[in-house]
Amino acid sequence: MTHKLSVFISGASAGIGLAVAERFYSQGYQVIICGRNPDRLHIAQQKMPEIDTYVCDISDKEAVKALSEIIIRKYGALDILINNGGAFQPGQVHTEPDTVFEQMIATNLNSAYYFTKSLLPPMIAQKSGTIVNICSIASIKAYPNGGSYTISKFAMLGLGKVLREEMKPYGIRVINILPGAVLTDSWAGTTLPESRFIPVEDVAEIVQMSCMLSNRTVVEDIVVRPFEGDL
Repeated sequence: MTHKLSVFISGASAGIGLAVAERFYSQGYQVIICGRNPDRLHIAQQKMPEIDTYVCDISDKEAVKALSEIIIRKYGALDILINNGGAFQPGQVHTEPDTVFEQMIATNLNSAYYFTKSLLPPMIAQKSGTIVNICSIASIKAYPNGGSYTISKFAMLGLGKVLREEMKPYGIRVINILPGAVLTDSWAGTTLPESRFIPVEDVAEIVQMSCMLSNRTVVEDIVVRPFEGDL
């Protein structure tokens, strides 16, 4: 029996994460995903019967660590880890409640930090693997109403950059994807036409293709924008 390559994607019950999961599933990977919404996970399971799904609040450090232990026990070293889970709350640093900052950091940054730290040891031991961080155009461009979301995404890009340097001796690639506006739940209620947004399938294709390069190559940062520019 041929060993399936494995990929874990956080926050993958909808949006970019789900599109990435579907892309890897179509390529024959063992796909493992988590999300907060069990109904959405059930729908994903119906589309892709052989995936593993887990309910997880990624803003909860202990929940992230517990799920990481389950994944390691079942799959050992992952071939690909995709830190996709995140949330968006608009606001301005000088007026937003402290809870917005705490939630954005916990969900967008801490989750990637603790998933990576927990799932890395087996990858380091086998000296191979790829880590993909789904950052944001907000990782390099500040917005007036971006507030703590932007702070968290700048920090996530920094996490990826320092991991890139740390993982070189272990043969582990680290890739940062920085998408602009994608029509996901974050844009619910918008009156802008769909044509102004990046299709989730395009982001999924970029993620999958960047992971398929030879082990002699890494795409460090990929900036993806709507054709007509940022929103």
